[in-house]
Amino acid sequence: MVVGVVITIFTLHVLFVVFDANQGNGFVSFIYTMAQVFVLGLGDVFTPDDEILGVVLNYALAALVWAVGGKLIIKALRR
Repeated sequence: MVVGVVITIFTLHVLFVVFDANQGNGFVSFIYTMAQVFVLGLGDVFTPDDEILGVVLNYALAALVWAVGGKLIIKALRR
């Protein structure tokens, strides 16, 4: 469940960046802050010239790492 929430936060963050959401909005700001907390240093792995592409790639990578890590933890706990 935690992994699903984190991936949802990443997805919303990417959508807000792509569609240029108002950063002054409380919900958008909250999602941005939470995404920064959960990205775990993966927010700047890719640095293409297009800033939006960089956000999409980096947060997709972070979501993949969270998904795989969550799967491994769930598998280990079930044993």
